Amino acid sequence: MQKVESREILNQMRDASREQIENSKCRILICAGTGCLAGGSGAVYERMCELVAGNPNVEVFFGPEIAHGDGPMEVKKSGCHGFCEMGPLMRIEPLGILYTKVQLEDCEAIFERTIKNGDIIHHLLYKQNGIEYPQQDKIPFYEKQTRLVLENCGQIDAEHIEESIAKDGYQALAKVLFEMTPEQVVDEIMESNLRGRGGGGFQTGYKWKQVARQPEKIRYVVCNGDEGDPGAFMDRSIMEGDPHKMIEGMMIAAYAVGAQEGYIYVRAEYPLAISRLKKAMQDARERGLLGEHIMGTDFSFDLHINRGAGAFVCGEGSALTASIEGNRGMPRVKPPRTVEQGLFEKPTVLNNVETYANVPMIILKGAAWYKTIGPENSPGTKAFALTGSVKNTG
Repeated sequence: MQKVESREILNQMRDASREQIENSKCRILICAGTGCLAGGSGAVYERMCELVAGNPNVEVFFGPEIAHGDGPMEVKKSGCHGFCEMGPLMRIEPLGILYTKVQLEDCEAIFERTIKNGDIIHHLLYKQNGIEYPQQDKIPFYEKQTRLVLENCGQIDAEHIEESIAKDGYQALAKVLFEMTPEQVVDEIMESNLRGRGGGGFQTGYKWKQVARQPEKIRYVVCNGDEGDPGAFMDRSIMEGDPHKMIEGMMIAAYAVGAQEGYIYVRAEYPLAISRLKKAMQDARERGLLGEHIMGTDFSFDLHINRGAGAFVCGEGSALTASIEGNRGMPRVKPPRTVEQGLFEKPTVLNNVETYANVPMIILKGAAWYKTIGPENSPGTKAFALTGSVKNTG
């Protein structure tokens, strides 16, 4: 397994991963988020794997206007597509087709008709007001969204780091390590006016700046993935569908404030998110993207996962850090604040999952780009979870 010992190797890995994806004959992305798995997508995935394995030399024909590679056919587990009301979901590339409410008994027809011949199975398409929507990006639910943090969810295999790298994963980390000082990173996040997505809306860059200027040199980066609000699953969707984006954001924060250790606090009711985070961290370590001397630099950083025991109060910062320390999760009186005395009484950056997931794109595209989206006093996008008596939950 190749280690990423330089920026050049990361770029080579990105290019090779992109080429493999583009060269695939067909990619079948089956939603393996919590919602679709509950609806039976795991069995659909296994059956499609059997059909592909049993027909390794099958020819595909999508029509002369749709090009495809001559590589192998791939069946992938994706993260949550977001359209949970219509699950289980299956996306077929390069057609861009999204099939909804796919059942085990549909698999043979999908393979024989769509995969082999490019025929559309109409009863599996989403319909609204009598109109069929074969292409996912044309469905009104998606068409009105600006998907940035959730951009890769449903588009990549969340359990393979190469797919994240193909989508520019860890490029922002490379940029800060080779082109920026920690102070410049803090300034860029300050300039972007990124505000915490956990509810308080505190300015992220200012929080990082407070930690970076503390006299105590042992510092920590903590991610709040507790998400205890009823019906909320925005953070869960990111951790399940694109864990590397959040991890990369944490690493950039660590570089900016001089931390060498980080902790991800995830509620125990999110077992799939925990397993995918563990896999992502293991893959990153094996490739030299977590641990000592990352990309051949002097920057070293590693992560740990802590599972919450279901206490709603541990969503509050000081209660969360107390729980990581092994104490009872109780909020404490401030001051001192977390930026001064947080985890293990050391200066601590504490942000939630969605906040960290915004960081890589800000670094890559710049604060000026980020501020073109959304309102001036709180730019960027916000993910929402829709539950209850609404037409499209997700």
